[in-house]
Amino acid sequence: MRLFTARLKREGSKVKTSGTNLEHARAHNRRVIIEAIRLHGELTRAELARLTALTPQTVSNIVAELEQAELLTSREPRKQGRGQPAIPVTLNPASAFSIGIHLDHQTLLIVLVDLTGEIHFRRLILVQKPEPDATLARIEAVLSEIKTQLGDRWQKVLGIGVVMPGPFGVEGISSVGPTTLHGWEQVDIEAKLAAMSGVPVTLENDATVAAIGERFHGVARQLNSFIYLYIGTGLGAGIIMDGHVYSGHAHNAGEVGHVVVEPGGRECYCGNNGCLERYVSLQAAYEFCGLDPMTALPEDLLEVDPALFDRWIDTMLTPLRQAINLLECIFDAESVIIGGMMPAALLDKIIRRLPPLYQSVRGRYLTGTRLKIGMTGSDTAALGAAALPIFDEFNPQFQVLMK
Repeated sequence: MRLFTARLKREGSKVKTSGTNLEHARAHNRRVIIEAIRLHGELTRAELARLTALTPQTVSNIVAELEQAELLTSREPRKQGRGQPAIPVTLNPASAFSIGIHLDHQTLLIVLVDLTGEIHFRRLILVQKPEPDATLARIEAVLSEIKTQLGDRWQKVLGIGVVMPGPFGVEGISSVGPTTLHGWEQVDIEAKLAAMSGVPVTLENDATVAAIGERFHGVARQLNSFIYLYIGTGLGAGIIMDGHVYSGHAHNAGEVGHVVVEPGGRECYCGNNGCLERYVSLQAAYEFCGLDPMTALPEDLLEVDPALFDRWIDTMLTPLRQAINLLECIFDAESVIIGGMMPAALLDKIIRRLPPLYQSVRGRYLTGTRLKIGMTGSDTAALGAAALPIFDEFNPQFQVLMK
């Protein structure tokens, strides 16, 4: 890990849920220990050994290393019968920081979070059709503020996660339509931000980062495989399978907004008719409710006549049920989480009206909640973006074992 010697590369995809005692897998074992503590809170060394299947000696050695690196901190000893009290350890929030940047066609939001997701800095800038040079200059100015605030602690910044609306690199789609940023097609934002900040930068779409944020800080903390349906200007799905992100060849996996659900239906900018996001998205809600999609903000929907908004819900329930059925049958996920930028009160109305869902593979044999409400509001994508560097740094990954 970067906090020990040099940053580990982002490797592979499949999560190993328990540790290994092979010497060459020490980095993997550190990640397993951190993940166990992240999921369960403060744990003793004996509890860590049971949860991770690592030997007590391996756990003791790794905990000592992590404490020395200030990633873990000891808590009050627990008296457990005879013998010495057990000393639990927990994550040290101030041991690492991460920056999340969310850019869309109306807003630029930058947040700084610690290892537990607590926000230490937040800056929202309203923009209209952001132009690359001016926007990058604004980002650089805000990063300079964060550097000043952190001082010597800047060296604890793991990286920057950036979220922009996809799809990426798809001719005829990436540069047109309400969900895209015109003029950014040829901008290597990862390279530019890395040059100005000196830390690693990762770019993802909004649905994927929202799923990662939910995995770290939200209702998916205990889920290993789930789908996050992100209702933004368009509609996308973040896919977490066996604990790892499925992004696809060009980071476009989960672009469910362009699945045709009504052949011959509403015209879509991608060239098809009847695409899902023409019915299920903020853009669709704005149009139906008579708001200007280029200037409207999600909160404006709260001022719409409730009866009018309910009529929009009538139009989107069947397409949304189709999408949930499709995703469950393809991915066999534990749960589908719905969140995004739709105001929480309005999303709750949608969720309450969704049943009955279509029968699917998921519905036939798994217990638990098929649908969950995820994080909502304007900060969702930025917080998910901030979770990206933490996910890269600390998520246990199977390929580490192959070294």
